[in-house]
Amino acid sequence: MTRVTLALTLLLAATLPSAPASAQAPLPEVNAPSYPPAELDRIVSPIALYPDPLLAQVLAAATYPDDIPDAARWADGHRYLTGHGLAVAIDDDRVPWDPSVQALLPFPSVLDMMARDMPWTQELGDAVLAERSDVMDAVQRMRHQAWTFGYLRSNANVIVNNGAYIEILPVGADVIAVPVYDPRIVFAAPRRGVVVGTAIRFSSRVTLGVAFTPWGWGATRFAWPSHTVIINRTPWTRTWANRRTYVHPFEIRRDASQRPVERHELRPKEDRQRNARHGDDRRRGSDHDRDRD
Repeated sequence: MTRVTLALTLLLAATLPSAPASAQAPLPEVNAPSYPPAELDRIVSPIALYPDPLLAQVLAAATYPDDIPDAARWADGHRYLTGHGLAVAIDDDRVPWDPSVQALLPFPSVLDMMARDMPWTQELGDAVLAERSDVMDAVQRMRHQAWTFGYLRSNANVIVNNGAYIEILPVGADVIAVPVYDPRIVFAAPRRGVVVGTAIRFSSRVTLGVAFTPWGWGATRFAWPSHTVIINRTPWTRTWANRRTYVHPFEIRRDASQRPVERHELRPKEDRQRNARHGDDRRRGSDHDRDRD
């Protein structure tokens, strides 16, 4: 090849447009993760005692971990809104997150927990996508342990139906109480100084009402024998294989356009309050460790 020919070749290569992204080689598929039963027990333990409708929404939302931090901040700033007012604010702000994440906006404490431990949230979401049936089996194992040790019982907030599969249902269909507990306590035999009846407390009671029907509230549950998650009366079947194309069985606006100017007053919980609460949780854990020693 002459110098002139080589120069022309290089000039053409520099001026021709590159191949579009769609024509380029696709990124290699990542293999689905696999977790042994003991690891799944650990992963589900912080949420295994949630009422079934809330648990179902959390499992679905965890499969969209990239949405969680921003949604948690939005929920924190709008925590003073409830019911219809909150639903209107979600619509006004044209939030861009997946509908399963939007469904948790009435539960700022739950989103805060997920956002504070993103490695765990990612792990939970991956497990749900890759091994949903095994995740549900792990939830049942943990519930049976909590029942056996006397911690899990019906009370003013939840109805616990014990059997081959343990259901935890809200006392009222439109009111979801969020349980708070230390997994190191409620899934183990009672030890000295532990009061069984107070090991599970309820930090908040969230009234949803008809305003949140579009997000599947009031029609979300588990069909435990068939390992089916039902959201808005329809099986939720997102998996590792279809995770890029799956569409939820309900229609909620997910607006990816430019967000409008915030129309609502923001009242985020002060950091010192949040940190104090987590400090209390850590102290309870330390106290429990001392009891075990």
